[in-house]
Amino acid sequence: MTKLSVVIITFNEEKNIATCLASLNGVADEVIVVDSFSTDGTEAICKKFGAQFIPHAFEGHIEQKNWAKDQANFNLILSLDADEALDENLKKSVLSIKENHHFDGYTMNRLTNYCGTWIKHTGWYPDTKLRLWKKGSGEWTGENPHDEFKLFDATKATGFLAGDILHYSYHHPEDHDKQIEYFTNIAAKTHVKKGKPTFFLQEYLSPILKFIKCYFIKLGFLDGKAGWIISVKSSYAAYLKYKKIKALKRD
Repeated sequence: MTKLSVVIITFNEEKNIATCLASLNGVADEVIVVDSFSTDGTEAICKKFGAQFIPHAFEGHIEQKNWAKDQANFNLILSLDADEALDENLKKSVLSIKENHHFDGYTMNRLTNYCGTWIKHTGWYPDTKLRLWKKGSGEWTGENPHDEFKLFDATKATGFLAGDILHYSYHHPEDHDKQIEYFTNIAAKTHVKKGKPTFFLQEYLSPILKFIKCYFIKLGFLDGKAGWIISVKSSYAAYLKYKKIKALKRD
């Protein structure tokens, strides 16, 4: 059986990390938590579960995750966020890969819980992610704060694992508001730093198109009240991003 390393990055995740670590029981051969100097109980909880806890300065989501994966000791690596956990079906799928694996990378679906409601539409599901890979086969890429793991050899096929990553990112509506503020700050700075262009009225057209996509094209209305709230907030996030880009360029 091939041994599995699980890598997680954290900062003040005492609310989520125990659920994440508990879901790895019987699956992970080592758990490595790379923490950007939490000031809450994150470290104590991680050590209670027997995880290796490594403080490391945060330079960006992509940079932190690439540094974290390089700390893994075993040939198979699974990456999770602190607010994620494996459901029972996914645990079985991962165990089967440890017994016999044929691909350099494996994708899986992520199911998000929004204030107690599991979101099956709105563009949030299946939200397929490549999260399990053979050591040395790829790296985190993308544009902060939106990271994506890619294999070095893009022509290689990937496997798919049954089951879901359970995503507990939003316990209260305020959590969504804080995330929007945080992510739009990073996205706007990245946009300006890369010298990417913006066009006239993008600040106003982008949120309209975002709402139409989330609520109608991606069937957000089938998620009820939660689908409406997510669509509205996603639209606002699109507006806020371009508003911040305009302010940064002006300054």
